[in-house]
Amino acid sequence: MLLLLGSCGAVSWAGVANADPLPSPSFSGPLAPNPHPLTVDAGPFGSVAISGQVSGIGGLQTHASHAGGIGNQDGFVDLSNGQIEIQTTQGPLQFYIQAGAYSLPSLGSSYLQATKATDQLFGPVPVAYAKGVITPELTVMAGLLPTMVGAESTFTFQNVNIERGLLWNQEPAISRGVQINYARGPLSAAVSLNDGYFSGKLNWLSGMLGYAIDASNSISFVGAGSLSRSDKSSVATPLAQNNSSIFNLIYTYTSGPLTLTPYLQYSHVGRDDQLGIIRSADTYGGALLVKYALNSEWSLGARAEYLKTTGGTCGADANCTPTNLLYGAKSDAWSFTITPTYQKGVFFARGELSYTGIGHLQPGSGFGRDFNQRDQVRALVETGILF
Repeated sequence: MLLLLGSCGAVSWAGVANADPLPSPSFSGPLAPNPHPLTVDAGPFGSVAISGQVSGIGGLQTHASHAGGIGNQDGFVDLSNGQIEIQTTQGPLQFYIQAGAYSLPSLGSSYLQATKATDQLFGPVPVAYAKGVITPELTVMAGLLPTMVGAESTFTFQNVNIERGLLWNQEPAISRGVQINYARGPLSAAVSLNDGYFSGKLNWLSGMLGYAIDASNSISFVGAGSLSRSDKSSVATPLAQNNSSIFNLIYTYTSGPLTLTPYLQYSHVGRDDQLGIIRSADTYGGALLVKYALNSEWSLGARAEYLKTTGGTCGADANCTPTNLLYGAKSDAWSFTITPTYQKGVFFARGELSYTGIGHLQPGSGFGRDFNQRDQVRALVETGILF
């Protein structure tokens, strides 16, 4: 896109601040985007805004699996974000492109270094879409879209914590598809036909209905599920979850420096002998996200959550493979994470301490060299700039 703009011969670089915050990518805080992103006068393309993130991450952890890759060692250092966003925000036809390298650290799973994550997950252009503004209330988006599911977003800089949580691990992150959005007053709604867990098959239907009760309270309901069978299986496309349905009830309370976001989650994977899913299984989970601004530069984030699986067991059937959605059939897990954050201008630094525990562990599905350890502690540091 930069080469295309350069070839137009009508580009002038004007570091002009946007009057309003850029709509994408979303920030739930405590990190805040650069309020003065670079704006390019691209002639017939209109005003194009350019922003991005460059950040590094370092970590120490107990009970690493040592199965290969830097994230499975006791300590690691890596790039967490090296991304740029190019977008237009005015006119009837707009676009958004997010490109670069990234890692997606999450609790309870091995850390995948940025080069491997970018290659094995969503590629060097994870999010990109065209947006048609039909009316001020009604828009249509098509392309690589962020999911509507869950209360946490995909990339580290978007969230209260550096790592995503256990509930996030069950959710789709980015999907290819078409989405219709509607917002009027306190009501917002969206519906999407997409490929779920990045399967390449447009067989998922997702929907969201939100209501802002007042300035401090809002609530939303999200539902998504597959409409037909898909046999795709990869790092980005877990077979069982990609043939499931998932639902959220999300509530947000804001009062001055404090934000509380409790949410509930349920998912169901049905039996499908053709896919090798011999037993149906469900997950039930709940989480609380907390954000508190100590002052204009320092803030504190925290997350507590619990996730349980039911079903999926085979009993005495020796030819059956259990349906494993967590740490074995009928396993459960819980976590606690605390993340102090410092930001001054475009620079930020934050630390994180997390604990993940497993109950009803299936042998060979846990942490550690032999995958039989029931808990893991991680200490992380992330620092960088939001330009």
